[in-house]
Amino acid sequence: MSTSKSNKIIITIDGWSSCGKSTLARQLARKLGYVYIDSGAMYRAITLYFLRNHIDWTNKKLVEKALNDIELEFIFNEKLDQSEMFLNGENVEYVIRDMVVAEKVSEIAAIKEVRDFAVAQQRKMGKARGIVMDGRDIGTVVFPKAELKIFMTADNAIRVERRFKELFEKNPNITLEEVQNNLEMRDYIDSNREVSPLRKAKDALVLDNSNITPEEQLKKAMNWVKEIESGKSKVESRK
Repeated sequence: MSTSKSNKIIITIDGWSSCGKSTLARQLARKLGYVYIDSGAMYRAITLYFLRNHIDWTNKKLVEKALNDIELEFIFNEKLDQSEMFLNGENVEYVIRDMVVAEKVSEIAAIKEVRDFAVAQQRKMGKARGIVMDGRDIGTVVFPKAELKIFMTADNAIRVERRFKELFEKNPNITLEEVQNNLEMRDYIDSNREVSPLRKAKDALVLDNSNITPEEQLKKAMNWVKEIESGKSKVESRK
């Protein structure tokens, strides 16, 4: 699907862990020719840096100093047809998916200085429009005026099963109980943190993908995009 530059919109996808936010975001970006920005990867990369460098993230001054030494960049991998996360010039796309990072990312992402740092970069990336960004506070904090906001959810048991399959491929020693505990912890931290808690934007459209295929969820989201772009085109034509 091709769109003119003037009709390109910003699409935000928020929701719980392991609801398939990144899957849908990538699908939409490919279909629309938009740029996909994985905000979760940014927080994971920051977490990785903190862990590697033994940063005491309870110390505000040490956090601010560490953030000054962090450079995040998405670089497109043509062979894989996807953007990958680079931390200070190093491709960390796969390292940041480890359970060690997953166990700490929600805690570190709840730090005000960390969120301010990431949000500033995310807004800068969205200036050109034509982007799809997924995360926890994209439609409520980062881009509150985005044309299309999607809030994804799914049954808890299904989310645990999806996450387990994803992690088991990389770590056969992982247990279902570990994954469930990790998801429950992340849900609690994400929805109860003081800074930018996970919540549905008032104008967000809910997409429950518990019992639909990736193809069906893409079709549903694309219909929403077409409705918005069609309305935008009519407004532009009247100017």
